[in-house]
Amino acid sequence: QVQLVESGGELVQAGGSLRLSCAASGRTFSITNMAWFRQAPGKEREFVAYITSTGRTTYYTDSVKGRFTISRDNAKNTVDLQMNSLKPEDTAVYYCAAYDSGIYSYARSYNVWGQGTQVTVSS
Repeated sequence: QVQLVESGGELVQAGGSLRLSCAASGRTFSITNMAWFRQAPGKEREFVAYITSTGRTTYYTDSVKGRFTISRDNAKNTVDLQMNSLKPEDTAVYYCAAYDSGIYSYARSYNVWGQGTQVTVSS
């Protein structure tokens, strides 16, 4: 089973960019589909982006399509989220998660989570 540690979150102005990184440990990372979720204060955790174990297939929630890109490097055991054209509504704690089974956009389909990294976008 993998363990996950996110980094890269910080305060940024609207229109700016950030790159989040998730470092994974464990021998099964390269065969594990991964995702990023986010949770804003007072809201439920929501799906952001998903990537298959090979990196060949990705999915995004509509609100980030064209702005965010998920990628992975199985040699380095990392999965990243490049975020461009950031908006105040992107403010949230961002979580990296390892897929278990079920619908990829549901948080309950993931069985390992990182501790989260805070992204704050000022207007």
